[in-house]
Amino acid sequence: MEARLSCDEDIGLRLSTSSSRRVAILRNHLESGNTSSSHSLETLAVSAEIAPKFSGGSGTLTVVDNRTGKKYEFEISEGGTLKATDFQKIVAGGDGQGLRVFDPGYLNTAPVRSTISYIDGDKGILRYRGYPIEELAEKSSFLEVAYLLMYGNLPSKTQLVGWERAVAQHSAVPQTVLSVIAALPHDAHPMGTLVASICALSSCHPDANPALQGQDLYKSKAVRDKQIVRVLGKVPTLAAAAYLRMAGRPPVMPSNQLSYSENFLYMLDSLGDRNYKPHPRLARVLDILFILHAEHEMNCSTAAARHLASSGVDVYTALAGATGALYGPLHGGANEAVLKMLKEIGSVEKIPEFLEDVKNRKRKMSGFGHRVYKNYDPRAKVVRTLADEVFAIVGRDPLIEVAVALEKAALSDEYFVKRKLYPNVDFYSGLIYRAMGFPTEFFPVLFAVPRMAGYLAHWKESLDDTDTKIMRPQQWYQGEWLRHYTPESSRGTAGKSETLANIAVSNASKRRLAGASKM
Repeated sequence: MEARLSCDEDIGLRLSTSSSRRVAILRNHLESGNTSSSHSLETLAVSAEIAPKFSGGSGTLTVVDNRTGKKYEFEISEGGTLKATDFQKIVAGGDGQGLRVFDPGYLNTAPVRSTISYIDGDKGILRYRGYPIEELAEKSSFLEVAYLLMYGNLPSKTQLVGWERAVAQHSAVPQTVLSVIAALPHDAHPMGTLVASICALSSCHPDANPALQGQDLYKSKAVRDKQIVRVLGKVPTLAAAAYLRMAGRPPVMPSNQLSYSENFLYMLDSLGDRNYKPHPRLARVLDILFILHAEHEMNCSTAAARHLASSGVDVYTALAGATGALYGPLHGGANEAVLKMLKEIGSVEKIPEFLEDVKNRKRKMSGFGHRVYKNYDPRAKVVRTLADEVFAIVGRDPLIEVAVALEKAALSDEYFVKRKLYPNVDFYSGLIYRAMGFPTEFFPVLFAVPRMAGYLAHWKESLDDTDTKIMRPQQWYQGEWLRHYTPESSRGTAGKSETLANIAVSNASKRRLAGASKM
């Protein structure tokens, strides 16, 4: 099958940066060790003020099916997208079904239209509602950014005060949920605890459950907004309770006299002292990290949230599922892998040997490269500047020297530059979290708390999107075509068929099974 593209408008000017210029700026960034080079990167990244014609803009696509000789013409949207269902029109006999798009991992599938965030991975751009992430990290607060993500614009002073008050007023957690957390083993992974506690919230708020109140429940703005402030208010309390559970300590009630990040640190560290106040600079660092992790377009967990919400399920169940996706080490646990890698390298002197092993595929380099970014992750630039801020308060982590030297060596090596392997947000964030005293298993929880803002923004947007349908992808069936049932006595043992593995039995079970029960 051939495809020929004919656009009704000019493709337009392509905004690109030569690799040599990009590498020169990156080297200057690494050598200077100050914020001036970061500003150069930021200026480069946001210099294009006029939105480009995405994927070349609108037009038509002419497809010739060489199997039949038939010609089809499909519309290309202004966003440079095609309707996947248009390909169902291409039929060539056989089972009578039209073509489907085979896209493992959804590498080139856009199931939604969104106005929440924009990423240009080639240029290293991330924007929330049009605002560059660098500006928001420097000037805004997490709750202000959460409002922006939710409602499309930065709040006025009055709106922000009301928003902060509403979130704080809904930060207390029902005792039933705290009892669920207390019932879990003290060594349960905190992400598992967080998922379970968010699920428990669903049962505690039947007023927010469409399965009980009717499918049209979320058409009410008041109902929606109440769930938004509930989630933003309660999830930090749940996360803090999960943290304290690890230490065998009881949960601490939130304070409505502190900022969002201050309150979170207060619940972790106050030991119940109502007069305790976290270090303001550490609270600000955490707030910036929350801003950087608040939203990131259609990633795995956000897609999971939208997928679940499309069924009409309550928001808490949808967010629990999204948090479960974030729990996966390929998604929310990447910064833990970075720490492990840096510890294995051990010293700056061993970096050349490590890089050679990476090139020869003997070892993996964590924290470099990204599914979307083929340039320097804009969040990583901000996180790098925060490291010294934290170290000045709690002491310098010796692994930072290894990290800085590794970054410099990799970005000066043609092998990694050619493959566009730049540091991502996980590269430095793990070092900061470790320096602040968080155990590695708590890192994904620190990711999940702010990402609730992004999940909620997508949930809210999906409810208003007229294109929203229950998500039901198709498959490419490759199994047995038709077989008939045979009785057990007539079944042979197929040589290649899969069977149940030998499941290990504990010695305690063996002891019990060795005994006899007298009836």
